[in-house]
Amino acid sequence: MDVSHLLDALNPAQREAVTTDSRHTLVLAGAGSGKTRVLVHRIGWLTEVLGVPPYGVLAVTFTNKAAGEMRHRISQLGGQGGRGMWIGTFHGIAHRLLRLHWHEAGLPETFQVLDSDDQIRLLKRVINDMGLDEKRWPARQAAWFINAAKDEGKRPKHVVGGNPATDTLIRIYEAYETTTRRAGLVDFAELLLRAHELWLNQAGLLQHYQQRFGHLLVDEFQDTNTIQYAFVRVLAGATGSTFVVGDDDQAIYGWRGAKVENVQHYLRDYDGAHTVRLEQNYRSTANILKAANAVIGHNPQRLGKTLWTADGEGEPIDLYAAYNEMDEAQHVVQRIQRWISDGGSPSDCAVLYRSNAQSRALEEALMQAGVAYRVYGGLRFFERAEIKDTLAYLRLIAGRADDAAFERAVNTPARGIGGKTIEQVRARAQAENLSLWEAVLSELGSGALPGRAKNALRGFIELIEQLDRDTKGLTLAEQIDHVLAVSGLRTHYAEESRGTLDARTDNLDELVTVASRFARVEVEEGAEPLPELVGFLAYAALEAGEGQAEAWQDCVQLMTLHSAKGLEFPLVCIVGLEEGLFPGQKSMEEAGRLEEERRLAYVGLTRARQKLVLCYAEARRIHGMDTFGAPSRFLREIPKDVLHEVRPRVQVSRPAFSSPAPRARFAAEPTPAGLKLGALVSHAKFGAGVITDFEGDGPHARVQVNFEEAGSKWLVVSYANLQMG
Repeated sequence: MDVSHLLDALNPAQREAVTTDSRHTLVLAGAGSGKTRVLVHRIGWLTEVLGVPPYGVLAVTFTNKAAGEMRHRISQLGGQGGRGMWIGTFHGIAHRLLRLHWHEAGLPETFQVLDSDDQIRLLKRVINDMGLDEKRWPARQAAWFINAAKDEGKRPKHVVGGNPATDTLIRIYEAYETTTRRAGLVDFAELLLRAHELWLNQAGLLQHYQQRFGHLLVDEFQDTNTIQYAFVRVLAGATGSTFVVGDDDQAIYGWRGAKVENVQHYLRDYDGAHTVRLEQNYRSTANILKAANAVIGHNPQRLGKTLWTADGEGEPIDLYAAYNEMDEAQHVVQRIQRWISDGGSPSDCAVLYRSNAQSRALEEALMQAGVAYRVYGGLRFFERAEIKDTLAYLRLIAGRADDAAFERAVNTPARGIGGKTIEQVRARAQAENLSLWEAVLSELGSGALPGRAKNALRGFIELIEQLDRDTKGLTLAEQIDHVLAVSGLRTHYAEESRGTLDARTDNLDELVTVASRFARVEVEEGAEPLPELVGFLAYAALEAGEGQAEAWQDCVQLMTLHSAKGLEFPLVCIVGLEEGLFPGQKSMEEAGRLEEERRLAYVGLTRARQKLVLCYAEARRIHGMDTFGAPSRFLREIPKDVLHEVRPRVQVSRPAFSSPAPRARFAAEPTPAGLKLGALVSHAKFGAGVITDFEGDGPHARVQVNFEEAGSKWLVVSYANLQMG
């Protein structure tokens, strides 16, 4: 058998991963090491060489874009392609499973998926119905609590209480669960939990899928949470084969429930699992990789790998010490302009920062210079208000029990249904355990509502019923166009957009276009196809705009370091590399956070292909006050031989201060006792830290030290016994 098309383009480590005969394999894939190629070629090896039928393969990715790319690449390999194969995100696969087995999962056939905004909206109603103060019990806090519990596989009865705050949140969770079950609504976290419970409660069904999916492949394994890993383990069972690809050095989503420990747990749970390290990098220069390796090397408990490249050393990494954030922004713009004047493209350039708040100075400088830019990660298509309003009408047409959709649509556009009327409807819904739609019908029959409110509600009910009747037999695009016209949404948003740059009606037109191109999802053999509208609504909730953004013009891209994961650019500028900003102050106060911040730095460094520019500011205005910071410890962890320190070439106006401002340069001026600002010191009790400020002299001289473990402390120099280094 000729397997050259599967192996010829692979390096030795990639080839080892693709051809392994181990039942369980962990591929530690460094940044830019070709992990997608390995996954695709592994699937090709399974189907073409080992004779595994495509329907026996389940491949899980973390984005719909990645899933689409994988399907495309598999089809290009030839052979049997991906027909019959399940490839998708955890949420997408869970959704597919629940659609096939809705009855066994205890769901209505036409259950709807709640996105995060609608979950918040529903929780506000639940909290209000419970008589709780929304200010003390914000819906977002409750959503975080509920989603975190579900990510751990916990229903309300499994959550340990013991204090009044937790007990109240558990009660909110219980009430929310009652509401969603009654309305046939499923939030994102519920998709995974319900699918996992389906495995556990339906032994015959689990056995069927264990026999079918003998080979499980998981991408970005370091980003899995507890329920996702449990999902994989249960499905694999005692006979399945697992092939997981991840990088513990790029685990940056601990704040949203991801467990980097799952990588090590995998080796524990599957004793004898084969580990393959992909260390050859095809993205960055040797100097960039040397810097990234050095930084991440300071993290303990790594499984360990060292990135290398067969290409040359490349240019040194520029390090710029700015006076303030405006000077920093101006330098970045000048560096981008130089890149463009040398023949590069604006879209080659990305500016990365720790927090969105840092974009202001950069945007201002780019605008003044006339350089086109885009802030990456703005509102996605399906997250825009006008789109969500339209979808709310469509969801009500699909199922009247959808309370979240009812609340969004009932007074949009305004039709004289005020908050007091809605409160009365909610009260009846709670008292009689009804959906809001049913509660309105009950109110209309009771005569309790004032005449004007009753007429407005009756008009809305009749509108939805009319839309349902009128759209039967129409194509999906025609349905949406009709809803926009008859509901008044198109007129409403045309008036709202008048005199503004943002024409929301353009987005409504695009929604109709998206609907016209919508293709029904593949269904299992023997299963009834979903109604087109239900399928489209599920697609809108699950995709959340992936692939639906406007066409990108040739422009500089501004984004957070988190947003940059998975992307690469010829020129990357990372700004705000100061202690307290990156790493953030909180990371030094919570266990494990500093390691995740360092992994985030590693991700940022490895986004650059050719040129990397690092910046920090001596002074930065935060919350209206000028603050002074030392260079980030991540800068000090980079070998000096790959750095080129760039000095300011122009005089920048500085704010006037009442006290001398410490200069947070590498070559900082001396503090008392010969210590230097920015210097590394160690203390017998507090451990290692960096000097960030000083005051006084003689026996009363004090220094401020930011310790890695203990946080920021003021110490009297004569008593502190600080050691250098």
